[in-house]
Amino acid sequence: MDAPGISRHRSIERLTSADLEKSPEPSAGIWRPLATQVIAIVGVGGFDSLYARSVFLTQQRFSWMAAGCDAPSDDSRFTNLTASLDTATPELARAANYLLLITFTDILASLVGEPLTARVLDSAWGTDTQGTVDKE
Repeated sequence: MDAPGISRHRSIERLTSADLEKSPEPSAGIWRPLATQVIAIVGVGGFDSLYARSVFLTQQRFSWMAAGCDAPSDDSRFTNLTASLDTATPELARAANYLLLITFTDILASLVGEPLTARVLDSAWGTDTQGTVDKE
C-alpha cells in the first residue's frame, strides 16, 4: 500500500513528463485547470496564497523561478511562471514545475485531505488518482 500522496506524486510525474513535449505554454496548461478546481473550493484568495507559498518554497531550490504576477485573478496568473520556465532548459523547467506542483498539492492535501485533493486533480487533469487513493 502506498503512503498518502505517492500516487498523486506519480500522476504529477507523468503529467509533467508529457508536458515537456508540448508547447507553447505547457506549464500554464497544467496550472489553469488546477486553479479553476482549487478556486471552487478555497476561493481566489486561498488559491493565490497556496500558490505564492508554493512558489516561495520552490524558489529555495530553483532561485530563478519568478514569483506570482501582479494581477493573479485573471488570465495572466501564470505569466511569470511561464516566462521563468521558458528561460530554463526543458529538463530543468520540468523539474521546477514538478517540484512546484508537488509542493502545491502537498500543502493542499494537508489542508483539505488526500481524497479531496485527488478528486480535484481528477477533475482538473482527467487523471486517475482517486481510485488509488480510495484503496489506501
